[in-house]
Amino acid sequence: MEFRTIEPGELDAFYRTMARAFSETSHDVTDAGRARQELDRTFAAIDGGAIVGTAATYSFRTVVPGGGSVPAAGLTEVGVLPTHRRRGVMRELLRRYVDQARERGEPLATLFAAEAAIYGRFGFGRATPGLDVDVDAHRAAFVPWYEPAGRTRLVAHADALQPLADIYRAAIADRPGANLLEDRDVPWVFGEKVYPDDQSRSRVEALFAIHEDGEGVPDAYAVYTAKHAWPDSLPNVEITLDSMAAATPQAAADMWRYLIDVDLVSHVKAWNRPADDPLHWLLQEPRAMRGKLLDSLLARPLDVASSLASRGYARDGAVRIGVADAFLPDNDGVYDLRVDEGRPACARSTGEPMLSGPVNAIGAVYFGGATWTELANGGMVREHEPGSLAAADAMFSTPVAPWAAYMF
Repeated sequence: MEFRTIEPGELDAFYRTMARAFSETSHDVTDAGRARQELDRTFAAIDGGAIVGTAATYSFRTVVPGGGSVPAAGLTEVGVLPTHRRRGVMRELLRRYVDQARERGEPLATLFAAEAAIYGRFGFGRATPGLDVDVDAHRAAFVPWYEPAGRTRLVAHADALQPLADIYRAAIADRPGANLLEDRDVPWVFGEKVYPDDQSRSRVEALFAIHEDGEGVPDAYAVYTAKHAWPDSLPNVEITLDSMAAATPQAAADMWRYLIDVDLVSHVKAWNRPADDPLHWLLQEPRAMRGKLLDSLLARPLDVASSLASRGYARDGAVRIGVADAFLPDNDGVYDLRVDEGRPACARSTGEPMLSGPVNAIGAVYFGGATWTELANGGMVREHEPGSLAAADAMFSTPVAPWAAYMF
């Protein structure tokens, strides 16, 4: 078995293998998606001249608590043909991925997983929750103190690209877990969206809505599709959000109001919204949103000391953390994390740990998606010195929920 990065002429074969690994016959990739592919970070397992396993990395800078950002290796496109499973192919692909990321000085690995349980074995923790909602538009009256402002326009895709990029950047500037949007990412993240309709077998194009404030400045967007149904000749249109972001709370409220008020709409569905999405507090009847929290982004430190020293903290303090890392055993050890006048520093320590757990715990608390106390209650973390859980929670807390705003 050979493991290596692919050549340009092997990209179609790479995509075909990835599709077949998920029991699909094809994998449609847009021109923007192909352009975004980093061939020197696209790995393949090759058996008898054929690609049988796939994995790739997208290079990102990801927002951390405090508003800074760190280089992150975004793991994606992982798959192994069913004919080659249980042979260590995936483990070796992830070994290549991790080794390259560490060589490039990336302290953090991130991932959207088809199955979170798989990647727990490789040290990934559940880092950001994602909120799925199914809003009953007929019961979605807003609270009486809500007052609309500005206006919402439907725009063509070509005219939407720049406003969408600008709004996204403003919306996630202080949102831990979100990837910064580079110019090269814009056509890929905000490309034209066309989806198959399972019932009519037609292709449905997405609509692009942009909200502007009272001064005409774009401050929110929604990319969505509408699925039409007329049971017993009554309208039952279902809107599904592909993505939505807002630079201000007012803009977020106005965009939700626009979507819910579209004529003939019975339901508005969205997935992977931030856990603190304001919709819950905008509805007079919050049960109308039927929310469900699921795991979203997974994360793990590739270099524990560097990753912990690269994020901001809510307050000064000190905690010694014992870390066990089976996949990267050179991360094993005790780390002394200190924050003094807002400046963090982290180094290995010979002292006894105040808290300890697997490296997955660092990934889970890194963006503020979980607390140390939650992990201790779940049995993942142990408190060795009384009061350490509360002290660590106070240091690691974030004022907003983390949110990985788009999948990769």
